Amino acid sequence: MTVGTLDGLRVEALTTLHDRSTFVSGVEPLDRYFRTQAGQEARKNISAPFILVLTDGMIGGYYTLSSTTVQLGELPANTAKRLPRYPLIPATLLGRLAVDNRCQGRRFGRFLLADALHRACRSEIDSFAVVVDAKDDTARRFYERESFLALPDQPMKLFRPMEDIAKLFR
Repeated sequence: MTVGTLDGLRVEALTTLHDRSTFVSGVEPLDRYFRTQAGQEARKNISAPFILVLTDGMIGGYYTLSSTTVQLGELPANTAKRLPRYPLIPATLLGRLAVDNRCQGRRFGRFLLADALHRACRSEIDSFAVVVDAKDDTARRFYERESFLALPDQPMKLFRPMEDIAKLFR
């Protein structure tokens, strides 16, 4: 599988030309965000939404990337001891990831995650890890299957070190 395309599908940055009105993932806050806020946040440089465009032009899913920080004390001790003693460590936030109901069960979520990790890894701005805030236990299990680690005191906040992500794309 090549990151960025899959059987003629493509991932691209969200623009005003994309019709978001029919997107339904089944998770109302993710759907509402995509229809009403994603474009605004992109224009204000708050987050970068990327969409999976199907061969018929339909949006099959989306994710957002933005910058964030992690408090050094939040990380597992064995991870924190290898980092500089800064109070805040730079990271990339995978803020939202959703797949349209009509496309679920086709591994598009995993494909979008791989694309997000690849974009984060090849960024020229350094980041220690990709961080996610899982919305529920299903999402948490999805990220854990993809080698994300939970923060010790916040089981719904997970991270995957950029060093580990880089190995995926070598």
